[in-house]
Amino acid sequence: MHANTEDSMVSGIYCPLLLSAAGVGFIVVIDRRKDRWTCLKGTLLRISGWFPANLRLVLVLRPSAILQRTLSDVFFKLTRDDFKVPVIMLSSLTDLHSYIERSQLTQELGGTQNYCHKTWISHRTDLESFAALVKRMAERLQVFGRELAETELPNNLLTVSNLLTAQTSRKDSFKEELTGALSQGRKLLEHIREPVRRDPDSCLNPDQLENLATVHRLLSQLNESSTAFDEFWIQHQNKLDLCFKLCQFEHNFQQQATATMNAFSDIGISPAQTEHLLQELTNHEKKACVLDRVRSVIAEGQSLIDSSQNVDDSVAVKCSELQRVRENLTQRLKDKRTMLTQAMELYKRLEMVCKWCDDGIYMLASQPLDKCQSQEGAESALSELECYLETANEKQQWEIMYNVFCYIHAFEKKKLAAKQTRPIQPVAPRPESLSSPGIYLSICLSVCLSVCLFVCLFKSSRNPSVSEEEETLAVLRRHVMNELLETERAYVEELMCVLQGYAAEMDNPSMTPLIPAALQNKKDVLFGNMQEIYNFHKRIFLKELETYTDCPELVGRCFLDWMGELQIYEKYCHNKPRSESLWRQCSDCAFFQECQKKLEHKLGLDSYLLKPVQRITKYQLLLKEMIKYSKGRECSVELQAALSSILGILKAVNDSMHLIAITGYEGNLGVLGRLLMQGSFSVWAEHKRGHVKVMELARFKPMQRHLFLHEKALLFCKRREESGEGYEKAPSYSFKQELSMAAIGITEHAKGDSKKFEIWSRSRDEVYTVQVSTKEAKTIWVTEIQKLLTGQLETCKGMDLWFVYK
Repeated sequence: MHANTEDSMVSGIYCPLLLSAAGVGFIVVIDRRKDRWTCLKGTLLRISGWFPANLRLVLVLRPSAILQRTLSDVFFKLTRDDFKVPVIMLSSLTDLHSYIERSQLTQELGGTQNYCHKTWISHRTDLESFAALVKRMAERLQVFGRELAETELPNNLLTVSNLLTAQTSRKDSFKEELTGALSQGRKLLEHIREPVRRDPDSCLNPDQLENLATVHRLLSQLNESSTAFDEFWIQHQNKLDLCFKLCQFEHNFQQQATATMNAFSDIGISPAQTEHLLQELTNHEKKACVLDRVRSVIAEGQSLIDSSQNVDDSVAVKCSELQRVRENLTQRLKDKRTMLTQAMELYKRLEMVCKWCDDGIYMLASQPLDKCQSQEGAESALSELECYLETANEKQQWEIMYNVFCYIHAFEKKKLAAKQTRPIQPVAPRPESLSSPGIYLSICLSVCLSVCLFVCLFKSSRNPSVSEEEETLAVLRRHVMNELLETERAYVEELMCVLQGYAAEMDNPSMTPLIPAALQNKKDVLFGNMQEIYNFHKRIFLKELETYTDCPELVGRCFLDWMGELQIYEKYCHNKPRSESLWRQCSDCAFFQECQKKLEHKLGLDSYLLKPVQRITKYQLLLKEMIKYSKGRECSVELQAALSSILGILKAVNDSMHLIAITGYEGNLGVLGRLLMQGSFSVWAEHKRGHVKVMELARFKPMQRHLFLHEKALLFCKRREESGEGYEKAPSYSFKQELSMAAIGITEHAKGDSKKFEIWSRSRDEVYTVQVSTKEAKTIWVTEIQKLLTGQLETCKGMDLWFVYK
């Protein structure tokens, strides 16, 4: 017989509150002692039809006048079935007190509870207003926080500065509103406590106590939201500040790098000048403190990333960009040093070539014209010329020299005013009139080019069907083939050296005392299937490659024929992390030191264990070079197919290295089908529970997930960076979620961002919004998923599929 939740007294209707029976329902007391039956009947009908809460009982103090009391008794019996709730007619306050304790009734009903309806209305109105304000503030706080979390960091100083100013202004305005809301809540608390402040001996009634607790709860929520937002803003502001520093430093760095490269854009027009430029470059590299400053800024950014889990990937991207610029400058300086060094070597060769040209000119000029009047004399002169040309082939390698000089000539054409030709007549090798280094270089290049052209034209006159360009491409193809064969032979020798000098020594009884316990019986772990790789290359692949020595453009067939056997590299790469870990445990042991000493190797075993990984990567580079020099030929199709197959092996190796790093997945990854794609993205998740959508947000930012797209399932994992070096620093992936490809749909265009798409399941009960880094990457992922879903539709055509494909 108790009531709950709230007090209400309007027009003589009183709903008492019993805190001990909260949740049971309402008991309504209607005081109509001074009223008529017709008014009472209307009130009962309205209450039974429109009362919004759980109404357990209605107690009515019926009219006290004799006539109205009689009418109410009669008509109540006739119409009581019209009321949908139990109604009890009471004759006096004494009857009422038998149903409700006096402590729960106001003084008007003979109770002892202090109650002011005007005060209750005032408190209730203020409380509802404050609750609505807190709700609005929380919603706006969430929206603003999400906007900050999804902010893409700009790439220039002005935009970053403007963004920081604008967001700081919005934050300050929002904080003022939060302060105002907190102040309003505190004033409401003081207003509710006013009776106790005026009379310390008094106490608050249950209504006031509940209002007080509600305000405290709302203030606590507001304070927690404000504190969480302050923490998030500090991290966001630090991220923007770091972005500003990175952009500012990158701008200054680019300017200095450009100035540096412009200062060394020349290669010199004489040996002395080239040597001077090389010395200046060396001095500049020693004083290149800008590279140290870059490392410092990158370290600062990495420290921010490591110190807070809430810093998103954009800061890491900025650090990576700056690192890329630094590496680019370092590489360009290295390339410039290589070019200057090569220029010095070319000047030496020019000296040698010029002497050869001078000797040839003297020989041609010294031939008497009357000697060529007879057949015998002409044949003798031609024989002398051919002999002289053979000395060029032996010493100069004219086909290669011709391409080198063409490259140098193109590089130097801005410095050469015009080509000069020397007449074929007896002249001094170095006339005093040509003592200027620049003019001398120009003439040397011109003469060398002329002689090279003469040699090539002399050869092509004997084989007019072969064009000069095709000869050049053929030379380049032979060069690539030679590099492939030479490096393959060296690779086989290195593998044999490692297997004989290290692996075999592990079985040598005299070396057993030097082997640590952690290394004993671990030869298969340390070397993997290197023996299998060596056998294949030594007995098969090297010999097969050598059969294409005279037709290098057809070498693609060799790779295609033996592509299946090249899959052995996947097994080696899978074992590489275990091998790397074992090496690090035992790298300083006496056994390895003794083996290295016997082999007279400057590098340790770990450098040679990396050779197979480097070799399978080298093949695709050599194939690309061969394709470049075989364009337009029929063989280019086979070369391209061979390149695609090698790249497929590299991708399979890379993907499998990621797959074996997944932890926490209890099923069998093998049953999920082939791994098609994998990558790290920002993901938002929405789960529909009943009629309510719940968005999982971690402090206003998306989840960072690494997705693995298989033929039969899509896995969501969390990427975790591991400590260590080399292969031990490879990331691991904690399994989080699996979606069957047979039970998902895809929405290509998500609202608000062209780089987002949605993946959803089962009538959109679960929706995952995926944001990729570029539109191109999004297109690739969407296309691959659509291809899988379309394939399922075609396979299951004619069957009832519950999922919907957009």
